[in-house]
Amino acid sequence: MNSEKSVMQTTVSAESKMKAVGKKFRIAGLGNGLFSGLTYGIYSTLVMVASGYDPLVSAAGFLAAPFVSSGLNDLFAGIWLLFYNAKHGRLKELSRTLKTKPGQMLVVGFLLGGPVANGAYLIGLAMAGAYAIPISATCSLFGSLFAWIFLKQRPTKRVVFGMLLCVAGAIVINWAKPEGAPNFTLGIICALIAAVCWGLEGVFSSFGGAMIDTDVAVNLRELISGLVVLILIVPLVGGLKLLGGTLTAGIPILWLVLSGLSAAASFVCWYKANSMVGCAIGMSLNVTYAFWGVLFCVLFLGQTLTPTIVIGSIVIVLGAIIVTMNPLDLFRKGDA
Repeated sequence: MNSEKSVMQTTVSAESKMKAVGKKFRIAGLGNGLFSGLTYGIYSTLVMVASGYDPLVSAAGFLAAPFVSSGLNDLFAGIWLLFYNAKHGRLKELSRTLKTKPGQMLVVGFLLGGPVANGAYLIGLAMAGAYAIPISATCSLFGSLFAWIFLKQRPTKRVVFGMLLCVAGAIVINWAKPEGAPNFTLGIICALIAAVCWGLEGVFSSFGGAMIDTDVAVNLRELISGLVVLILIVPLVGGLKLLGGTLTAGIPILWLVLSGLSAAASFVCWYKANSMVGCAIGMSLNVTYAFWGVLFCVLFLGQTLTPTIVIGSIVIVLGAIIVTMNPLDLFRKGDA
């Protein structure tokens, strides 16, 4: 009898410990998702600051400057992560990862989320300003849709409702077209293209990120994205002269180095969140960058604070909270 009680107590104790570990794991995943949103909002603001200096601000055409900024930002982010991974003895894992099937799946996501999505996003910022930020945040909707289709991660009704709120908030923010933005619609379309591609990247990162060290995966992501943009895309859009001028200009490079650091931190936390709490929830927390990005643009770049921006940003954050947890749990008593 005593032995049976002992076994039962041991089983209960083990279950309690497993629940506690699972809860900590989930909290860590949610924290990574929220921090990824904050740092991506900082990145978005810093890139816009860099784009306000010559030669980027006076570049001809609408493709060269965004892709030069995108390529340099991702390259600097990759360099920051090289130092980080070297400190932790993970440099050898970079080449090993590329030889694995999960690593190769991640590369597909890197190309979609880096050269394609990030380039489209910066074009959107150049044409539509801070209004492009929340539109790109609809990537959570596409990420959840693709995760449902390809990863069989069926979202609950609450998660779907929260994600629809995020989309509604983005629509509210972009309801009124700002004055003096002739290419506003094209900028919004580019931001939407970025959202679709980031949604696909989220699926690939959720698949490969669960089997590969996140820090290594993001390091490869940033390096591959930066090199592909600077070596292949920048020459195609006639931006080599602009690239050389930017590298020697000084001030914009300093801002892009800082934006690269913010982007590196954001993507590390985003990939970790996707692998810890799932693609849908990880992406929904990441899209809070729409709130942070707009807030920082209002505070530091002179973006006009309009009712639509305020209401839309609040709706986006509320949607992200609903995706993450049931708000009624805050009012329920019980052991947690």
